[in-house]
Amino acid sequence: MSDSSKSNVFFTNDISVKGLIEIYSHINRGITGRVGIKLHTGEPHGPNLLPIELIKGLQAKIPDSTIIECNVLYPSPRYETASHREVIKTNGFDFCPVDIMDEEGDVMLPVPGMKEFLDKGQGYVPGDHLTEVAVGSHLLNYNSLLVYTHFKGHAMGGFGGSLKNIGIGIVSGHGGKKQVHGFDFNQPNVNFMDYTGPSFLERMVESGKAIAEHFKGHITYINVLKNISVDCDCDPNGASPKCEDIGILGSTDILAIDKASLDLVYELPGEQNHDIIERIESRSGLHQIEYMKTLGMGNTDYNLIHI
Repeated sequence: MSDSSKSNVFFTNDISVKGLIEIYSHINRGITGRVGIKLHTGEPHGPNLLPIELIKGLQAKIPDSTIIECNVLYPSPRYETASHREVIKTNGFDFCPVDIMDEEGDVMLPVPGMKEFLDKGQGYVPGDHLTEVAVGSHLLNYNSLLVYTHFKGHAMGGFGGSLKNIGIGIVSGHGGKKQVHGFDFNQPNVNFMDYTGPSFLERMVESGKAIAEHFKGHITYINVLKNISVDCDCDPNGASPKCEDIGILGSTDILAIDKASLDLVYELPGEQNHDIIERIESRSGLHQIEYMKTLGMGNTDYNLIHI
């Protein structure tokens, strides 16, 4: 019997359309109206992208659903909308409508409670944090959000889970991403490693909080633990995975699902998870979990329910 004081995280090791649909069936209450499916469409021919058949099979079962993305800040064909659409086609995501949400600019979303949090003076520097964030303007056209995430490592965040998928992926390419990253990739001689660490991670969490609160009651999360590289799908030359494929997780709690995903990776044998743990910890990636908890974004205690 599950503990009602904990959040439910559903798990299957069946990484197939059937398994994905089964997971979704346990977490889709509140997903109504026009549904945005936020996923990472990746760089052209990304080596570790999830099989397209998975999301293709699930999207067909979700009425009035659209894949949603935003442009990026770093030099890439995904920097501008027209070439970004070519990447989407190249990687096979053009099987359904795809909305690049910042194609027509951005809008500001507040980060609920942040002004009051910063005013308490808990050692945080207001200039380093976000009380509002610029997101793709088309986000306001959606009633519900499914956050479909390829769980993996990340060069700046340590790992990329559901939080990273929205905290970076939904903010506008030439506005919100500058806010969260704190610099412009297109400036000369930028070393992005100078901008990793707690301040960056906290801004990413604050951005994620703005989006999660905007869709409160109408947002849900799926993490697919397959092709788990130390690198993100934003790296066109991502390292080959050493971790075995684990399964699919689903929850309505963003903190619980990212914590459960990490726990499953940490439980792998050392010869498999050594590199990704080094990546996570060298980038202070676990601070994502700590700060989500600080901001009251969910529960670190969870029931892992096998289905």
